[in-house]
Amino acid sequence: MLMAMKVRSMLGFSKRSRNKQSKNPLEIFDQYEQGVPAHQNAIDALPGWNCAFPPDLNVNAGTLPLYADDRIDWALRTFGSIEGKTVLEVGPLEGMHTYMLNCHGASRIDAIEANRLCFLRCLVTKQILNIANAAFMLGDIHAWLSEREQIYDLAIASGVLYHMADPGEFLRLLAKRSNAVFIWTHFFLEEAMPEGDVRRLPFSGKIETKMVDGTPVRYYERSYHHANANASFCGGMKDRHFWMHRDDILTLLRQFGFDDVIIRDENLDHPGGPSFSLLARKTPVEG
Repeated sequence: MLMAMKVRSMLGFSKRSRNKQSKNPLEIFDQYEQGVPAHQNAIDALPGWNCAFPPDLNVNAGTLPLYADDRIDWALRTFGSIEGKTVLEVGPLEGMHTYMLNCHGASRIDAIEANRLCFLRCLVTKQILNIANAAFMLGDIHAWLSEREQIYDLAIASGVLYHMADPGEFLRLLAKRSNAVFIWTHFFLEEAMPEGDVRRLPFSGKIETKMVDGTPVRYYERSYHHANANASFCGGMKDRHFWMHRDDILTLLRQFGFDDVIIRDENLDHPGGPSFSLLARKTPVEG
């Protein structure tokens, strides 16, 4: 009798377990998309979009119209045709500048992104905008520049220098691998950000001097103050990062062989901090 009760008890447990496991046979797994296949589904699958897509696509993402960024337009007009040329893009964000470079006929664009979510959003953008000549890769740009021998016709570094933990070393490595660079960046300038300027708040007040190829460079320590907790964060890899002094940026570029430097849209009143765009080129070696 006791054995029979045990058996009935085990059978009952087994039945209850099966019922528990199958209580909702119509359950929909949340990792699947059930809507009509569309580009918007891919956009919605990833949080944190910053950039908008061209309006004719009728999709919703971020708000920044970087697919028609006048800074990149100026860089390409000033540099000249990139048709058939190789381009390195540092920090493509969500691939909108990459789209512009592809539209201008670059033969190959190596776009290196360290932020995982930004990288995945770049892949969605590549698919939606058919960016055929670009290769997006996830990883550290310093390792890419250090371990490869290729020299690019043009490097694009828009919005990345001021996020670096070692911006002077980044410029040194970038100079070794490119004949021309476009840079848009914030910089530090005491007279543009006097004491009491709210734009100084993220800075610790510490100023370090680092030797870069024998040249003293001022590093102004700064923090993100936990902004990286937001999915749309697109800053640097480390909380402790440094802005360079305006004059030190130009000094290093010239020291690294960029003897033709053109500055555009310098804005000392930018709400994020003083900024400028520049295109720097090396004079081709004859013979």
